Amino acid sequence: MSSTDRVGRLLNLVPYLLARPGIPVDEAADDLGVSDKQLRDDLELLWMCGLPGYGPGDLIDMALDGDRVTITYDAGINRPLRLNQDEALALIVALRMLTETPGVGHREAIERALAKLESAAGEFAEAPVAVRLAGNADRLEEFRRVVQRGRALRITYYTATRDETTERVVDPMRVLVVGGKAYMEAWCRRAEAVRMFRIDRIDAYTETEETSAPPPQAVPHDIRDGVFQPTPDLPLVQLRVGRSARWITEYYPCEEVRREHDHWLVSLRAADLGWARRLVLGLGPEVAVVAPPELVAVVGGEARAALDAYAAAWPAGEVADDAAIPATDALST
Repeated sequence: MSSTDRVGRLLNLVPYLLARPGIPVDEAADDLGVSDKQLRDDLELLWMCGLPGYGPGDLIDMALDGDRVTITYDAGINRPLRLNQDEALALIVALRMLTETPGVGHREAIERALAKLESAAGEFAEAPVAVRLAGNADRLEEFRRVVQRGRALRITYYTATRDETTERVVDPMRVLVVGGKAYMEAWCRRAEAVRMFRIDRIDAYTETEETSAPPPQAVPHDIRDGVFQPTPDLPLVQLRVGRSARWITEYYPCEEVRREHDHWLVSLRAADLGWARRLVLGLGPEVAVVAPPELVAVVGGEARAALDAYAAAWPAGEVADDAAIPATDALST
């Protein structure tokens, strides 16, 4: 189930439980169409939801009496929504962005909500705010027309995960927008697989005389949970993560997150080990590589090279104690 599905369910869960104090967990799970375990996970998450401040008296509270649940404090979710000017303007800008996004669903509902907000907001809703898709909107329609013409393309593409530019011939399938970025999905003859090409990273393209002809096995990606979908054939990376880098377990899709004393052991799939190397080096001493061995070797080698560079630049005795870089910290990655 996608995170969007879960957010929708959580938003409905509190009023549902308020109307049914003491309802058995299994009955609520059956009504909501989820498993007993999933509902209990949702209830655990509700403990951490509430009003800004997020302290005692701010968070949603509930009572679990055996297998029955009752909301004892709803953190004001039953009160009518009241927005100040900054909040209303932020929501108006976000809705305007949605109306400018090609391919977005439920456009009529978005436009109705936007019209109501603008009417209630009055004059300050006319603030001079320019709403545009970031980065690649100017090329979106251009590539839509290219795909519609049905020709194979020869493209020059920058791959950020490997920091390299390649030439390849592709058979375009569709153009779509995900997370505010435009992509062309195509069968890549070089990789012999379906690939998603970010339009702002296509440096150049030429339409060939060949008709675009993706093979039968070219199936469009399911993008409901985002563009990157981990698969078993991708490298499995294991990291030992400290508290300040714990955010990566929420930002990136992980196969396993296990608490071990004062750190977490995290397993995730990487599209490319070069990307994993840059991620780990950027996070510094709060992350250590556990596996695979080749990533351990590369990161360890780069950390030692960095220490050697510091040693060469500042010979012993020339660096104040508070400016020194502990070798154990640098090599922990």
